[in-house]
Amino acid sequence: MIDTLTPEARSRNMSRIRGKNTKPELVVRRILRSTGVGYRLHVKALPGCPDIVMAGRRRIIEVRGCFWHRHPGCRFAYEPKTRQEFWNTKLEANVARDRQNEAILSEKGWHVLVIWECEIRDLGALRERISCFLEIDPTNCHPAAIAKV
Repeated sequence: MIDTLTPEARSRNMSRIRGKNTKPELVVRRILRSTGVGYRLHVKALPGCPDIVMAGRRRIIEVRGCFWHRHPGCRFAYEPKTRQEFWNTKLEANVARDRQNEAILSEKGWHVLVIWECEIRDLGALRERISCFLEIDPTNCHPAAIAKV
């Protein structure tokens, strides 16, 4: 399939995609603020510069885009139609880096919760999942609530 945009227009579009302070990340931060939990953002001293860090609890929340981090089984993690070799190499590297960073953080005693962009739509389930992860109300926690998707 041929790209309908000029290379300059495509480059301009791609350059506007942010890595920090995305809409899904802001939703998660709003939920955390409502629970009264303190956190730090984008801590460069930790592997992968995690999105949200709660050092006292040894908890990290990573908010990932389904396309960029290849959310398994998600309709938003589609295959690019142009420059497939380039994109597949890039996206596979993202997944490998995510796994490596999670392994290092786990070895250092951190607990990591990955929240996918598509999970932001159901705020009730997201709020419960975050609450269970932070052990705010463990009586209402279901094992599946914090399981990785």
